Amino acid sequence: MIQSKKFEDAYKKFSEVGIIPVVVLNSADDAVPLAKCLMEGGLPAAEVTFRTDAAEESIRRIANAYPDMLVGAGTVLTKDQVDRAVAAGAKFIVSCGFDPEIVKYCIDKDIPVCPGTATPSEMMGAMKLGLDHVKFFPAELNGGLKMIKAITAALVNLKIMPTGGINADNVRDYLANDKIFCAGGSWMVKGDLIKAHDWDTITAKVKEAAAIVKEVRG
Repeated sequence: MIQSKKFEDAYKKFSEVGIIPVVVLNSADDAVPLAKCLMEGGLPAAEVTFRTDAAEESIRRIANAYPDMLVGAGTVLTKDQVDRAVAAGAKFIVSCGFDPEIVKYCIDKDIPVCPGTATPSEMMGAMKLGLDHVKFFPAELNGGLKMIKAITAALVNLKIMPTGGINADNVRDYLANDKIFCAGGSWMVKGDLIKAHDWDTITAKVKEAAAIVKEVRG
């Protein structure tokens, strides 16, 4: 498995935060106010999905405003997007599926990457490239925690980040499993709340999520 300190440090930070907010930003002007909510709420991390035109600039603004925040790019589909995200300040790359070419590209450039996987074969493919941390997506639709327990009983060295269908009601069970290094979720940063600039509600929901991490993991 990869022994790069950069990878190890990233995974450690993922684990410390516990719940990684998955953020969709349609306007870069919302990036810093949202990041402020995440920092003040106790989840100093964001996976900014790269499927909007504002994503790249949003990452840049967050990275500049909060250098210590764990900000990265999600839904990354191409090597060009990897380069643009990292140039903007992304500290990690996440994808919704397993693309060996993207994974290799990130590894060669020492960019922490967590590819999306949904099957044991995809997970084994990621492990063959040197990874021991992967995203499980969409988690709930693919069997959720039961599926994760079954897979990791065989792939004993693998750590999982479930994303997709994770919410305040089920995240405790996920975080309590020692094979799960963190969970990804968007319930505390929903698009309608961001659009309404309801920063107080977002901060409150982030605090609730952070409290769950502390409750489960201490």
